[in-house]
Amino acid sequence: MDDEPKSAAELKEIRLNRKRAQEVEGIKAMAEIAAADIAIRKRTEKLRALRLAKEAAERENPPEPVVKSKAKTRAAKRGVT
Repeated sequence: MDDEPKSAAELKEIRLNRKRAQEVEGIKAMAEIAAADIAIRKRTEKLRALRLAKEAAERENPPEPVVKSKAKTRAAKRGVT
């Protein structure tokens, strides 16, 4: 950068340019946030619909209960009947 002192008008112009650049960046950032929010809402809506469809299908056709095998007694393990 220049080491020359700048006039008041030049400094004011630099500040204005910096402020405009920040405003543009802020608008872009807000647009990105809004787009991400919309994408999240769409994805959430899709996942909710899938979950509700799955729950409805499970209510109509419940899964069969798993039958656990009975534990053998000690006597049966030893071969005593």
